[in-house]
Amino acid sequence: MSKILVIGGGAAGMFAAIEAAGKGKEVHLLEKNERLGKKVYITGKGRCNLTNACDMEKLFESVCTNRKFLYSAFYGYTNQDVIDFFERHGMKTKTERGERVFPLSDRSADVIDTLKNAMKKAGVQVHLNTQVKELLTEDVQGADPKDHKKKVTGVRLADGRILKADAILVATGGFSYQSTGSTGDGYAFARDCGHKVTELYPSLVPFNTREEYGKRLQGLSLRNVKVSVYDGKKCLYEDFGEMMFTHFGITGPLILTASTIVLKKLRQKELDVYIDLKPALTEEQLDARLLREFEEGNKKQFKNVIGTLFPAKLTPVMIELSGIWPEKRVNEITREERKALILLIKHFHLTATGLRDYNEAIITRGGVAVKEIDPATMESRLVRGLYFAGEVLDLDAVTGGFNLQIAWSTGYAAGHAMGELGGNENVI
Repeated sequence: MSKILVIGGGAAGMFAAIEAAGKGKEVHLLEKNERLGKKVYITGKGRCNLTNACDMEKLFESVCTNRKFLYSAFYGYTNQDVIDFFERHGMKTKTERGERVFPLSDRSADVIDTLKNAMKKAGVQVHLNTQVKELLTEDVQGADPKDHKKKVTGVRLADGRILKADAILVATGGFSYQSTGSTGDGYAFARDCGHKVTELYPSLVPFNTREEYGKRLQGLSLRNVKVSVYDGKKCLYEDFGEMMFTHFGITGPLILTASTIVLKKLRQKELDVYIDLKPALTEEQLDARLLREFEEGNKKQFKNVIGTLFPAKLTPVMIELSGIWPEKRVNEITREERKALILLIKHFHLTATGLRDYNEAIITRGGVAVKEIDPATMESRLVRGLYFAGEVLDLDAVTGGFNLQIAWSTGYAAGHAMGELGGNENVI
């Protein structure tokens, strides 16, 4: 019986272990933390957006880096396959706005428990508090120069013990949320085995902004707004949705997705962020709306009328930025003042000064270069019996369950391939 070691008890690692063990392999999952799935547990604010129920075209479009590499993995184990897996193993799911899929219970713990139960049923042997320090390899004698020059033989643990193996999967995650144990171990393993690791960045990460008035809006969430990010006159990103102000800047789905598009540019220079607070209205329609409000208020003061247009926390900031005296009666507001207010509403400005760090990043951009990985099996092209899956690879996507889908699909591909070292029917 082939012996397989899976390094990392996250989404990709657990999924691969289930598949390989289900095909009759002796599988040992090595997790350096005291429990499994620490990052899965905090995903989606503790609800775990486990995939997206979109069609395959959108699934591929949502991948930011190396989407062609995922063709075999995504079709080999689709988003619907993921949903079916959890439903079949007793965890009900639901689909919300944006086709995001969650556990019906809204508890990420249920996702982890489902995976743990499936591993137990498949016979996976889980070893917690077990840290791998080094991968062990040996030269392949008489190897064709075009083929693998080395093969894995096992691992050395932090306590000095050596575990032998016929195949090893590295599913250690990236650098994001380092408190969960994602401290880049897999990148070191890959480099030591001769693999290239592309430049790493925090991604799906909030923005720092400069303006003092932005910090005064801390905690305010905005829905149905349009956010645009500009480099001078060039629009780098634009979309509709939700965002939130924080003590350091801005976050939320729109901003996190924007970070995947502008992260390299924002590391080099400041960018302009414009928020359209009333995207459903043209400037002409907004002007007509203001005129109606002002006519109904007639002799009321500006500060008492504008509150009908914005959330309470935003109103004093809008009054201040409008340049209109708060005590001024609305029937005395000039056409020029009204036009300036319309521009403010349609182009609320913030200066993005940079990105937050890995501790607030949902994922890591960059990783093990996929040109050195077989896209059908996730096996290294350099070292026989060495596999990679999940965030450790140079793969990432926007928010909405797509990054976990990458983990499930690549984990399944690796587990299936390792299971084919000789084995039984797939049971995942």
